[in-house]
Amino acid sequence: MNMLVAIDFSNLANQVVTEAGKLAGRLQSKIYLLHCVEPEPDFVGYDDDPKVIRDQIASQYHREHHLLQEYAQNLRDQGLEATAVLARGVFSEAILKHADKLNAELIVVGSHGKGALSSLVVGSCSQQVIRGATVPVVVVPQVQS
Repeated sequence: MNMLVAIDFSNLANQVVTEAGKLAGRLQSKIYLLHCVEPEPDFVGYDDDPKVIRDQIASQYHREHHLLQEYAQNLRDQGLEATAVLARGVFSEAILKHADKLNAELIVVGSHGKGALSSLVVGSCSQQVIRGATVPVVVVPQVQS
């Protein structure tokens, strides 16, 4: 079974990865750990954009890629099969696209629980994934400690 686990490096990411690891162990699943980086700003990529902006974006991508690899390695250290996937784009769209591409049979996402007004105005990522998914979605709530 392929499981797509989406993380955003917020304080919820550890909870999502922990719960996904428990599920993967029980279901003998392969984990695809997905993190999505922001889409490239419209002005980046032109010849006349400042090099410092390109360097900052590249540095951010490098840090996020390294952190994603650490999460995947931690899962592998637990005896689980885990692959890190770094994508660019809108998070909910990337999750759905990669779930299809990787033949995921289960998607695991976190929910920050930002409240009804936020969900009404912009909709949460987890809600967008649930609405667009063709496979079951497990939502890990943020637990306050």
